[in-house]
Amino acid sequence: MKKLLFLLAIVLSTITFAQNSLTGKILGKDNLPIPDVQVLLINASNEETLKVVITDKEGKFEIENVKFDEAKIVIEQSDYEKYTSDLIKPSEANINLPDINLKSGTKSIEAVTIVAKKPFVTQKIDRVVINPDALISNAGTTALDVLGKSPSVNVDFNDNVSLRGKSGVQIFIDDKPTYLAGSDLADYLRSIPSSNIESIEVIPNPPAKYDASGNAGIINIRLKKTLAKGFNGGFNLAYGQGKYMRSVNSANFNYRIQKWNFFTNLSVNKTRSYQDLTIKREYFTPEGERTSIFTQNSYITPTNRTNSMKIGADFYANDKTTFGIVLNGFINPSERNTMNNAVIQDNNLQTINKIEANIPMDVMFKNGSVNLNMTRKIKDKQELSINADYIKYDSKIEQSQFNKTLNPDNSVFADTRIDSKLPSDVTIKVLKADYSGINLFGGSFDLGAKSSFVKTGNVADFRDVKDGIETPNYTFSNNFDYKENIHAVYTNYAKEFDKISIQLGLRMEYSDIKGYQKGNPVVKDSAFTKRYASLFPTFFIQYRADSLQNHVVGLSLGRRIDRPNYKDMNPFTYPMDNYTFYGGNPFLEPTFSYNADLNYTFKKNYTLGFNYSYIDNLISETNEQRNGIYYSRPGNFDRQISYGFTFNSSTNITKWWTFQLYTELIHNAFKSDVYTEKLNDSKWNWFVMPTNQFTISKKWSAELAGQYQTSILSGQFLISPIGSIRAGISTKILKDQGTLKLNVSDMFYTNQVEGEIRNIQNAKAGWFSYMDSRVVTLSFSYRFSKGNTLKIRQSGGSETEQSRVKI
Repeated sequence: MKKLLFLLAIVLSTITFAQNSLTGKILGKDNLPIPDVQVLLINASNEETLKVVITDKEGKFEIENVKFDEAKIVIEQSDYEKYTSDLIKPSEANINLPDINLKSGTKSIEAVTIVAKKPFVTQKIDRVVINPDALISNAGTTALDVLGKSPSVNVDFNDNVSLRGKSGVQIFIDDKPTYLAGSDLADYLRSIPSSNIESIEVIPNPPAKYDASGNAGIINIRLKKTLAKGFNGGFNLAYGQGKYMRSVNSANFNYRIQKWNFFTNLSVNKTRSYQDLTIKREYFTPEGERTSIFTQNSYITPTNRTNSMKIGADFYANDKTTFGIVLNGFINPSERNTMNNAVIQDNNLQTINKIEANIPMDVMFKNGSVNLNMTRKIKDKQELSINADYIKYDSKIEQSQFNKTLNPDNSVFADTRIDSKLPSDVTIKVLKADYSGINLFGGSFDLGAKSSFVKTGNVADFRDVKDGIETPNYTFSNNFDYKENIHAVYTNYAKEFDKISIQLGLRMEYSDIKGYQKGNPVVKDSAFTKRYASLFPTFFIQYRADSLQNHVVGLSLGRRIDRPNYKDMNPFTYPMDNYTFYGGNPFLEPTFSYNADLNYTFKKNYTLGFNYSYIDNLISETNEQRNGIYYSRPGNFDRQISYGFTFNSSTNITKWWTFQLYTELIHNAFKSDVYTEKLNDSKWNWFVMPTNQFTISKKWSAELAGQYQTSILSGQFLISPIGSIRAGISTKILKDQGTLKLNVSDMFYTNQVEGEIRNIQNAKAGWFSYMDSRVVTLSFSYRFSKGNTLKIRQSGGSETEQSRVKI
């Protein structure tokens, strides 16, 4: 630590000017704070604009590192009179301005030269912030749908989230990891209504404060929080109709009395959909002669119900200390029925066998968690926060596989049934402490520590059923226990200069992992232990060429890790159907990546970026075939190299038409041995997302948007081009406290996925999938609020462990 401080002192010793700041707060009607107000600092002598900032959710602003003799604050805000402060003289100390109360009134639009409007995308020193409310088509949808419409984020047909063509994204909610992966993460994101989302932060190179886990970075979803005294809240109702129905409903309430604040969020959702999946596999001799063809159609109808609740309280002991408790829980029952019809043919397309299968599945997925937190303001901007989390997941899956094999004349060749029960549980304990805001060499120094303790248990009980008699199937049955302890410490330093911002971080994580598979009469006991420690440095720098920030250049560098999902370490193999098996891999090694991002922003509305990643030991799905059966399991690819360009813009074409464009051109290259094959492939892919927003009147607005993706390479998978168009219309009702929105997704039903699996010995495979992607949604939201502002904390401190739970 002393060496680190010494080095920082040397680097910063030449910077001697004062790091003073102007702080204040903007209030409006009913003495409530006004967020997203543009605050101008004007030089009194020549009316030059020295700096522009925007108020936060609490109406607060801070202006740092501006030299002046005399200046004034100027604010022009819609529905309020123009405000000009008295002259402000420089001071050696920080200046805390009295609260600024704007007076209601009309304002000439022609007089406004700078419009305070919250942008759809904002580029910050270490992240991109997305405002989902800017899109009408997000209304009545869920967090998973919103991610799919967010720049640089992709959600594939299996609900896997990637960032700029890279897998391994960690999903956070209010700076807390979701602690889920795979289909469970997707179901959880579907339980969050889009109307509850304040912003989405895309962080390719997260600062040292965050866990190092996540090869592609972190996506942090910030939920809306009520900031007023008294009783307030709102509700959101939405009904969607595709081939099947879906409903997304939520309510949130907040009550503040004296030193106590109580809050709750409730949601009840139901979604039914379908997938019509056709796969085709061809088999060859080593000499390349085709021997047989396997074609299978699967019609899958999942029905998901999500019932979630969040209850919490904050106690404001004094103006410096706050204690909080947050309880979360959900109960997600679901059903999934799969009907398979397959045919096996020889090279002359003559039928060898037919297969009919029915696979019903019932799932009960439950969660309960508690977070205890404390925040203490020490002095100036220093703050100590402590969080303790306890999380429990429980899953029970019951499934039957009815398989019937037919001869070419449709006579029964074989009739089998396998029943299975797959209970699993995950327990996570986390303790985290952060100390921030230490004044060091005119900058802010932070440090913290965290320990997490994870324990999982997975049982797979398979039984063959014949004539109503059950017989244990020891080949597929399994009992696997897993323990993982991770301990971390970090430091972070940030400093603002006149035109430059820098941020340096270093995080150390130590992992202690143990896995144990209990044996049975067929499968032997097995165990593994892994211990490793790693350092994760981060560096950010931003240069602002002028006070209005018309030209801003930023660079970020970082090292990341992607640990295997807990379930992926389980060595057992189980059947998806008679010809497709899935298994875990206890020999998985963590992925390490080295990432760089360079971006240039012009007038806050146009951002051009270049990104580069070198990924070592990439964890990805691998596929092989043995004796006509496909086996899929996670494996380590030797490396992936990804680089490319991104461009994001927002243009006001007319007063009523705003055009937003996001596009990326990415090159991905993969190199590895995959079983008996060698993978050495690369490909450019292009993605574009144009969005048109129309202001029809004060109450009515509309949207027309779309997206298109060329074919993209991902390991052994090559996904074909895909695109869709969406539209929506919105109106305010009930004195602007209510909003009605109508939107349709995938208007022309083009968002259907197909692709191929490559680099498989003596075989090739492809698939085509129709899904319930065209949905018309009608939503209604209503909010009520009154009273004064207070700070509400509705998040805890547990980190990335949950993001790797796959149940």
